[in-house]
Amino acid sequence: MGGASAYLKVGLAYYHGKGVPKDYKEAMKCFLNAAEQGNASAQLLLAKMYFEGRGVARNYSEVIKWNRMAAEQGKVKAQMFLGDVYLVGEEVAQNYSEAMKWHKMAAEQGIADSQFKVSAMYHAGQGVAQNYSEAMKWGRKAAEQGNSDSQTLIGGMYLGGRGVTKDYKEAAKYFRKAAEQGHKSAQFYLGSMYEQGGGVTQNSSESMKWYKMAAEQGDAEAQFKVGAMYCTGRGVALDTEEALKWIRKAAEQGYERAQKILETL
Repeated sequence: MGGASAYLKVGLAYYHGKGVPKDYKEAMKCFLNAAEQGNASAQLLLAKMYFEGRGVARNYSEVIKWNRMAAEQGKVKAQMFLGDVYLVGEEVAQNYSEAMKWHKMAAEQGIADSQFKVSAMYHAGQGVAQNYSEAMKWGRKAAEQGNSDSQTLIGGMYLGGRGVTKDYKEAAKYFRKAAEQGHKSAQFYLGSMYEQGGGVTQNSSESMKWYKMAAEQGDAEAQFKVGAMYCTGRGVALDTEEALKWIRKAAEQGYERAQKILETL
């Protein structure tokens, strides 16, 4: 048939059923020929077929093997996959050093999700020595691409003064960016800042607004805060029925302060 690119082309035709009947086994044969000749795209497709069990029995060892080969040639999807697999320990032993290695490769190619994960691992000291400066560096790269997890992490670093001078205004700025994208932890933190007047002008109505957004996404502490604000009439009209509704929601998730209040009723 020829070289790796020819095998890849025919394999894709069989895979998608273009010009020939769809046939995963034939696609698998072609991808294997191309992959063994070092074609990174074929290696990635081969890993996908082993993962999905198409044209071959599902085999996670082969998934890792072929993704690794593709990742070593710079295939960012393979790098991200390996990073995630080792980060969570999915069908392999959890290994933060390997997770950091592969996510950093993807991060260096500009992938925001990997940049966040590199930042988070530096922040927690997972697979690498804890380094807040590196956490901030990679977190900013992801945050600038709109990654809400990174925006929340950076907000927390400014709030706690980790790796940077404590700055409540910067914290609120980053929490707002993430909160407006629907990040529930950022919504909770922004609600807390409006409640306390940290980095923003104290405003109970705004506090309630952001707490309620987080509460509606299932954040137990936010649910308790919403209940407490309905109970006292801060930022909202006093409503004991709504107060109990939200406090019960928090209690049902195991939030201890909410449970203790219900025990007294």
